[in-house]
Amino acid sequence: MSTLNPYEGFLDGRALETILAATPAEIGRLIEAAGPAKVMTSPAPGKWSAAEIVCHLADCEVVFAFRLRQTLAEDAPTIQPFDQEKWAATYRGVPASQALDVFSALRGWNLRLIGGALPAAAARPVIHPERGTMTFLTLVETMAGHDLNHLGQLRRLAQ
Repeated sequence: MSTLNPYEGFLDGRALETILAATPAEIGRLIEAAGPAKVMTSPAPGKWSAAEIVCHLADCEVVFAFRLRQTLAEDAPTIQPFDQEKWAATYRGVPASQALDVFSALRGWNLRLIGGALPAAAARPVIHPERGTMTFLTLVETMAGHDLNHLGQLRRLAQ
């Protein structure tokens, strides 16, 4: 597994844009399959509910949106890590449907940017203080692997 993309092992060989474009509908399908009560229920103490996972995905899409744009606009910018657990402190009680609406809108906006930037911008460098020098393409790969990781969690919670 790459230290630049900790989610590389989740990539399944499909085109990155295919994975990224399919994620919002798949989240919707999974939260519907789980049902309203199960979506809001934590599977174990200290573990996120399905709704909280969707909130996390929406927050991460905000982060990726900024990182992608910063990488295109600046020369080798340093991106800011964030503490996902601290951000998650605000998730309790947020409906999964609301988080999915935010995620879907941002994902559409990000896909538009990615589609216009690749392949020309693939090698543009970006520095992650904990992971090292990455590229625009590494950010996109990280997004796709992150999606697949959390979709797996949502599938397990929906069962």
